[in-house]
Amino acid sequence: MDLILHPLSGIPLIQKGDDVTELIMKALVKNKIELQEGDILVITQKIISKSEGRKVYLSNIQVSERAREIAKISTKDPRLIELILRESNEILRITPDHIIVVHRLGFVCANAGIDHSNVDAEKGPKKDAYLLLPLDPDLSASQIREKVKIRTGRSVGILIIDSHGRAWRNGIMGTTIGIAGMPAIVDLRGKKDLFGYKLKITQEAAADELA
Repeated sequence: MDLILHPLSGIPLIQKGDDVTELIMKALVKNKIELQEGDILVITQKIISKSEGRKVYLSNIQVSERAREIAKISTKDPRLIELILRESNEILRITPDHIIVVHRLGFVCANAGIDHSNVDAEKGPKKDAYLLLPLDPDLSASQIREKVKIRTGRSVGILIIDSHGRAWRNGIMGTTIGIAGMPAIVDLRGKKDLFGYKLKITQEAAADELA
């Protein structure tokens, strides 16, 4: 089976309240792409977060005493640290550049996935606007999948992806944070390899590999 990737050009800058599915449908027409049964739509987290109104402004953040204490160790703005605390279940490590946390969604990441790049500020200074991860990426993916099914009659997979760092390796890479209509993990335990050896451990992170 071939793996064919089609970028969708023509997606505008996303604003709060935008219908992401509708924008995708229009982009598919513009790019002359017809969805097939089993296709997978891969959507960046930033599009979902912006459409769901997850943009916040530091000027509106009240800082807790704990955030002020962490700010003494980290070089980050105490208001940003406060946001990180609100989005996290646990802090694992604090450095001048990063705060490694267990995000409320369950995965380990830097700075609770809070993003400042490519985030426009409609009000206030440019440096004031930050973007949080979606509240429920799996739900967002499921809703888009259902809308696509209604519009096209096709069952497709939906991935919502983000860029995360990796422990002890430089550089960031794609990671799936929301999924619908396809398996996140392909469990190969019990399958046989080329020489008849029964696999005991292998579980492929199919969604992350695609991301």
